[in-house]
Amino acid sequence: MCRAPFFALFAAVLSGTALAAEDLNLIDNGSFEVLRPEQWTTHTWGGEAEFGIAESGHTGGYSVSLSSASGADASWVLRLSVQPHTQYRLTGWIKTENVATSTGRGALLNIHEMAGAETPAITGTTDWKQVEVLFDPGDKERVQVNCLLGGWGNATGRAWFDDVSLAPVALEEGRPVARLDGDRTGAPISKYIYGQFIEHLGRCIYGGIWAEMLEDRKFLDPVGAEPSPWKVVGDPGAAETTSDHSFVGKHAVHLLPSAAAQGIAQEGLGLRAGIEYEGHIILMGTPEVVVEVQMIWGAGRADRASLLATSVGETYAAYPLHFRAAVDTQEARLEILCRGHGYARIGTVSLMPADNIHGMRADTLAVLKELNAPIYRWPGGNFVSGYDWRVALGERDKRPPMKNPAWGGIEHHDFGLDEYMTFCREVGAEPLVVVNSGLGDVRMAVEEIQYCNAPMGTPQGERRAANGHPDSYNVRWWGVGNEMYGEWQLGHMPLEEYVKKHITYADALRAVTPEVRIVGVGATGVWSQTMLAQASEHMDLLSEHFYCGEGPNIIAHVAQIPNNIRAKVEAHRRYHETLPELKGKKIPIALDEWNYWYGPHVYGELGTRYFLKDALGVAAGLHEYFRNSDWIEMANYAQTVNVIGCTTTSKTAATLATTGQVLALYRRHFGEIPITVEGVPAPLDVAAAWTNDRGAFTVGIVNPTRETMTVKLELTQIRLGAGGDGWIITHADPMAHNVPGESPQVAIQPLPAPAVPDTLPSPPLSIVLYRLPASQ
Repeated sequence: MCRAPFFALFAAVLSGTALAAEDLNLIDNGSFEVLRPEQWTTHTWGGEAEFGIAESGHTGGYSVSLSSASGADASWVLRLSVQPHTQYRLTGWIKTENVATSTGRGALLNIHEMAGAETPAITGTTDWKQVEVLFDPGDKERVQVNCLLGGWGNATGRAWFDDVSLAPVALEEGRPVARLDGDRTGAPISKYIYGQFIEHLGRCIYGGIWAEMLEDRKFLDPVGAEPSPWKVVGDPGAAETTSDHSFVGKHAVHLLPSAAAQGIAQEGLGLRAGIEYEGHIILMGTPEVVVEVQMIWGAGRADRASLLATSVGETYAAYPLHFRAAVDTQEARLEILCRGHGYARIGTVSLMPADNIHGMRADTLAVLKELNAPIYRWPGGNFVSGYDWRVALGERDKRPPMKNPAWGGIEHHDFGLDEYMTFCREVGAEPLVVVNSGLGDVRMAVEEIQYCNAPMGTPQGERRAANGHPDSYNVRWWGVGNEMYGEWQLGHMPLEEYVKKHITYADALRAVTPEVRIVGVGATGVWSQTMLAQASEHMDLLSEHFYCGEGPNIIAHVAQIPNNIRAKVEAHRRYHETLPELKGKKIPIALDEWNYWYGPHVYGELGTRYFLKDALGVAAGLHEYFRNSDWIEMANYAQTVNVIGCTTTSKTAATLATTGQVLALYRRHFGEIPITVEGVPAPLDVAAAWTNDRGAFTVGIVNPTRETMTVKLELTQIRLGAGGDGWIITHADPMAHNVPGESPQVAIQPLPAPAVPDTLPSPPLSIVLYRLPASQ
């Protein structure tokens, strides 16, 4: 298409001139009614493919086809001009026959070399099915449309393509209409879609939830060497790490005094003025030695606090530490020095803000209570496949440290099963415990559920009581393993072997607590199909995971999350339709890891920062969960704190990230009975629901464009009352973000209920949620 007609067309769209759908289509021969498709060419990316013209189609007399018996990645190709920085919809109809994937995805449409600009892939045998994707070409003035069989790998079978359209998105002069019938409702929205996931990784637990200020407090790494945070103060030989007579784990620190006080120090500690801090140090030595502990925050003699100055005994004993900070700083320094004659030995040391709640940060817990998640998945994640929960019981100072078996850093074992249960109680959430089906064994899993659920009078019940928890935890949700399909997973094994292992674990857990709900490991494709076919009697939900990178533009970036959710649901619908073992059964999905994952690590290992554009995508993802409430029973945002987290912390502050603001808003105010929404053109995303009592109507609008839109409601069997409430999350900059300790750039703000309740404004780059009195 030449540029002049295109710009005339684009101007007509912007001006609101009425145009038929076919007038908007930039593809002249998208229905392939010209026998040899004019302008269309073919390309084979890999394998061997056959290209054909079929004398049948979705409409008209023809369509194009692609087939491969041995496997291919090939496409019908069309190149054409577009307007930069404009929203487009690519749509088409696809029919398939025995399409199977090996390394590819299936039959789909996509825009070449544009991440996220791809429709859901279709496999198996299907009648004509419409697919679509929204995208913004950014700076590009030409794009390539592919009708694709394979997709980043090979596929076999045959696919037909017809009625392919590429059109700029016209939003009906800024007044899109949402049609809703109050009687057309879906399955109730499970509260568990607002779930969270915490893992022993980076600063999620240690440095995020847990209040301990000191790193490597049990001296796993040799003092003075990399990567230990402890440095020697004084002569190089003033302190050495020794395995002789350690208090916990492999090491203690041996201090040798001289005429001047010397020892070890850790820097970079965060303090808040006026806040009290407390802890203890476990020491032994010779009577002639005096050990001093000081907190230093400046160069002057007054810029410090003495925490301890005492002689020590010849056996290990705990000595309390306490002080009040005089300044706000992120660079305080703790020194442990000794003077006199002989030696002193440090077994371990701990320091926390005195306002900690059972060892957890009060500021982090306060933010998590705003999030109000109903369930937390723990302890992993990849971490669980190398984790022995039994090591992290009892007195915390005696739990040995180790290198994190799956990630970087140190596992202190300070936050174990009992601490996790306390955490869940404090934030008002249910626990979802994942057992180690990687390097662990069934006995470990059985003992874990017995420890959680067995009464006193049983071996594990008595063990729990001895650790200060006489009452059963009554844990109902249990996950068997994590991502066991992946070669990166500790204990990874072939699928056929793992199915048997899952069944063994599930049966063993149910033998202890018959009413448990079990989440199995899934991965869309052969893995999920096989788990469902062979182990459906041994699970209640099947997990799926996905993460999205950064899209090429805001529209495509936002669309990734709902597109991934939709693809997972469509795959599981297909499994239940085609697998004979599932006849009369339904295994819902637990999307127990989902999120964006890209960008620099601002908050420690995998500690990415989230922006307004990510919040828009998470809100659109929630809308997709609502639309598929019959299949999605649980979703666990991964992860909660710092590590790709919806909350972030500094050393002294915590805040909801942009994505956390969305999760908190919808959890607090959105309804529970979804209502079907029709007629709203993408990229606007509208979802609606009744409250459980049907006394209020809630509607959420995600507007990822830079234009103000007003959504007109056409309501049937919904009578709106007067008043109501509204909330908005927005910012002029899609890269706006929140920083702990600073006023949030992106936050939930009140929004007056509209004077005309059937007309709802949607500002640019916004998430708007209205809750309006209503009846049927």
